[in-house]
Amino acid sequence: MPQTFDPAALAPRVEAILRDAGRIALDHFRPGQTAAAEVTNKACGSPVSEADLRIDAFLHANLPALAPGCGWLSEEMVDNPERLDRDLVFIVDPIDGTRGFVSGDPCFAICIALVSQGRPLLGLVHAPALDQTFMALRGGGATCNGEKISVSTREDISGARLAAPDGLLADLSRSGLAFAPKPRLPSLAMRLLRVAEGGLDGALARHNACDWDIAAADLILHEAGGVLTDFEGRTPIYNRADTKHPALAAGPPGLQRELIAAARRGKRPV
Repeated sequence: MPQTFDPAALAPRVEAILRDAGRIALDHFRPGQTAAAEVTNKACGSPVSEADLRIDAFLHANLPALAPGCGWLSEEMVDNPERLDRDLVFIVDPIDGTRGFVSGDPCFAICIALVSQGRPLLGLVHAPALDQTFMALRGGGATCNGEKISVSTREDISGARLAAPDGLLADLSRSGLAFAPKPRLPSLAMRLLRVAEGGLDGALARHNACDWDIAAADLILHEAGGVLTDFEGRTPIYNRADTKHPALAAGPPGLQRELIAAARRGKRPV
């Protein structure tokens, strides 16, 4: 990374581009109704909308110039392995929560992370239909709409507010843990950010989340005092050849460890 590179100076310029991308999303979004956008299915079966592709093209046209020579990784663009040789890489999800976006759920987000040596330096997540913009710089704390955020101060996992896919919630129930289940949000990034701002005490994500789903939210959660690891306690590493991750747990450090322990206790034998 060049010594002259300053992520803090870059942040407001990235945010301006992110907000413009949000306006593209709102051109198509219809609260409580089907989006005004053509939708197709990718080979993996997940949907991609006209808005995803417009935003992806817009971000690719504007972000790389902010950090010349950086690599690029996006959910909606063919992967270029040259990114593996770059120290700086933009990792982008043009719409995280496309299914929700298409069905009129406002909890979708546009995610941008700038990663160096496997970990994010800068993370921004913009939820345009909720008018929320989350941001973090490594070592600089985390904010939502310019106000500092932090994870829950809850110390007892019993009764904690938790969000997870149904299968992982079932694991927690089988473990004997008494908790307050919350609806799973269509955007994984927003699920992690609800932990970062203290609205949830913890959250789980099933295996196969990709770099673009979590990199930006990971940094914001970390800077808000939280932890995101797999069930072995390993911190996610980004910009590898394989962009997928194992099941993940997020929360304040003590609760997160207990959450993992409960999920592992309740897991059905294979």
